[in-house]
Amino acid sequence: MNKKLAAALSGGAVLVLALSGCGGDDGNEKLDSWAKEVCDAVQPQAKKIEAANASIQKETSDSSKPEEVRKTDAQAFQDMSDAYKAIGSAVTKAGPPDVENGEKKQQDAVKELNSISAAYASLKKQVDDLDTKDQGKFADGLKDIATELDKLGKSGNDALRTLEEGEVGQAMARQSSCKAATGSAGVPQG
Repeated sequence: MNKKLAAALSGGAVLVLALSGCGGDDGNEKLDSWAKEVCDAVQPQAKKIEAANASIQKETSDSSKPEEVRKTDAQAFQDMSDAYKAIGSAVTKAGPPDVENGEKKQQDAVKELNSISAAYASLKKQVDDLDTKDQGKFADGLKDIATELDKLGKSGNDALRTLEEGEVGQAMARQSSCKAATGSAGVPQG
């Protein structure tokens, strides 16, 4: 019943891992400082998102009781919402990266992160509202949530990719905290 939800989650809902960046050695002190601030803030949030993802996947067996699934999923979506909001705040606090169009890139990324946060908050509300007394209705509700989650996994990401293009991505790749945030999730580096 909850397998679709787990599949949707692993299919790309962990958008924060887009904040990885690849390669490059020529340093820009201001940009490196910006990247370090963002990466240091992203790392604990990436772990929180990974843990939330894992908790949903763990609760996916058909023998799981609907109440447990609902409780686990609601908490996971809340954690994800909080994590994306915190990353958006970290990017805001860091200010625009010291690159061409840095301010627009920063604003677009923050807008996207806040939108992702709001989407997870909405999914949490949908899960909270599911009827756990009726297996059929509950399963249908989970399917709808899995569909939303799948869309969420495929949407967005553009502003994050744009933010980490070129010099910004290279500066982020030089930060050990960005490597740590993405390395554990199996996202290829460089």
